[in-house]
Amino acid sequence: MSHDLLDKREVRIRTMFGNIAHCYDLLNHLLSLHIDRYWRWRTTQLAPPHIPAVGVAAPILDVCTGTGDLALAYDRAAKRRVPIVGADFCLPMLLPACAKTRRRCAAARICYVEADAQRLPFPDDTFQLTTVAFGLRNVTDTDRGLAEMVRVTQPGGRVAILEFSKPHHWLFGRLYRFYFRYLLPCIGQIVSRSRDNAYKYLPASVLEFPEGEALAAKLRSHGLTQVHWHPLTFGIATLYIGTKTAEIATPSIQSSPGRTGPL
Repeated sequence: MSHDLLDKREVRIRTMFGNIAHCYDLLNHLLSLHIDRYWRWRTTQLAPPHIPAVGVAAPILDVCTGTGDLALAYDRAAKRRVPIVGADFCLPMLLPACAKTRRRCAAARICYVEADAQRLPFPDDTFQLTTVAFGLRNVTDTDRGLAEMVRVTQPGGRVAILEFSKPHHWLFGRLYRFYFRYLLPCIGQIVSRSRDNAYKYLPASVLEFPEGEALAAKLRSHGLTQVHWHPLTFGIATLYIGTKTAEIATPSIQSSPGRTGPL
């Protein structure tokens, strides 16, 4: 497997996603046969938002938010009563997120921030729920990204990670791997005309990323408890959920210089 293909330096990942932002939503829905919508909906059901009967709800954070689909799914699940922040370090991905949010009349509740998941510009213990969908494997330093997600989550709050995984059924697994390794990159490349081989990077990055107990153990190593995971659609995707305990010490990591304001 090419080392260059799995280059996860920040500048390479930011450039790669910036170059496919114009067709990102189209290809997400096309290549997943629209099942990605179900995965996000299921995430909001298995890691639901807390909506207090009285008072102001604690906010939700979606890191590596991309074009904002999971943030918007949580807005619907929270019955438009919980503030949500979507963070991503790729501005061209955030622009369609802002446009979609305005079209759905959700801009009063959802704010987007240009920020690196490894250096989140938020105080400790801020969010009731911190989520990421199909973005953790793209973070240059996975452990630093996880540490930041835990740091900004309130004690008793949860971290939810939706990520691609590898089906292990003897027949479906083989058929899916053929599609994922050969057909998906071909279709993705034709539609996106990616100069960075984004749709070859996708299966390569999924195949080398930890899954199941290996990723659950990584979450536990960052102090999360009650860690469990839910395979979705025969294991094409998996949702991991862990709870932050009050005992976790999460020292702040200074944000990197540059633009981190809301969009």
